[in-house]
Amino acid sequence: MRDERDVCVRLGQISARITTIQNKNIKFAHIMRKERIELYKQLEEMRDSRLLVYTTSTRQNLETQIASDILPMFTEHLDKIKKARKISLFLYTNGGNTLTAWSLVNLIRSFCDEFEVIIPANCFSSGTLICLGANNIVMTKQATLGPIDPSVNGPLNPMIPGTNNPNAKVPVSVEHVNAYIEMAKRDFSISDQQNMTEILLKLSEKIHPITLGQVYKSKSQIQMLARKLMKWQNLGQEKEDLIINFLCSESGSHDYSIHRKEASEELGLNIEKPSEELYGIIKSIYDDIARELDLEDPFNPIIFLGQEASRNYTFRRGLIESLDNGTDVFISEGTLNKAPKGINDTRTIEGWRHENG
Repeated sequence: MRDERDVCVRLGQISARITTIQNKNIKFAHIMRKERIELYKQLEEMRDSRLLVYTTSTRQNLETQIASDILPMFTEHLDKIKKARKISLFLYTNGGNTLTAWSLVNLIRSFCDEFEVIIPANCFSSGTLICLGANNIVMTKQATLGPIDPSVNGPLNPMIPGTNNPNAKVPVSVEHVNAYIEMAKRDFSISDQQNMTEILLKLSEKIHPITLGQVYKSKSQIQMLARKLMKWQNLGQEKEDLIINFLCSESGSHDYSIHRKEASEELGLNIEKPSEELYGIIKSIYDDIARELDLEDPFNPIIFLGQEASRNYTFRRGLIESLDNGTDVFISEGTLNKAPKGINDTRTIEGWRHENG
């Protein structure tokens, strides 16, 4: 019994700590942090550019992705900036919608002559696609790019095994489908038409034919978008082919991390290594945003509730910022309630909210 009481007390202490942290976050939720504004000013001066900052949450169980709803917010920020010689995008993300990445690059480029991306840490998937559309990419020591092979998500995708949620679907990776077919050809030496037809029929029993069609279309689309975006780097067709092949298939896994040296020396992208002074500013900005969004603190609803039967929550899960137009923050608000069969999440608000700088 004592052990159970100790556990309950500990959960209560953790829950109280989370409440304190959340209240501190709410305290500065209506303004960009003073320290960060000063860092933005320093970065703009050092880069002789106008700065946009975009962060999607990588907090475990509270992740967000690049999606088309960001485009109106970016338009507002850019309208305040007006025409600039150069725009720098400070970008931290694990990826998201590829067509949004394409649209964002073209939107930003319509307001500037030169476009660069500054990467403090993760910049995966469609984040990497955005980088391909920049004139140059500033990468810190810990910054990483990643493959751009897309995954298809839709109502016809296979259900996740062991779940009763009909909306829980398995993303279908373009490269996983390709790897399955290549394995049949190379490892099992299957080449005749009849056997290949049987393999494809078996595959279509697990993955809907329409989804398989989307997979093929997605692969062609991502290669086309990458090639169109890379024209700004002036790399030449041979280098473009090498980069596209590597990012779309030869890296072997969507989780593969491409660090600064490989991005520059092996892929041949226009990579810039920041000076120590610039690195210090980039890292300070990232650290400040990471604290605000609690990126290093996995969200566990059981710990969040502690001994309470019900708790309201407000989570900040994404930021778009500029000196000219303040902050747009992606907010999730609602209530967690303990229930006989688990925890119910009643979400009342989910979307972007503007906060003046």
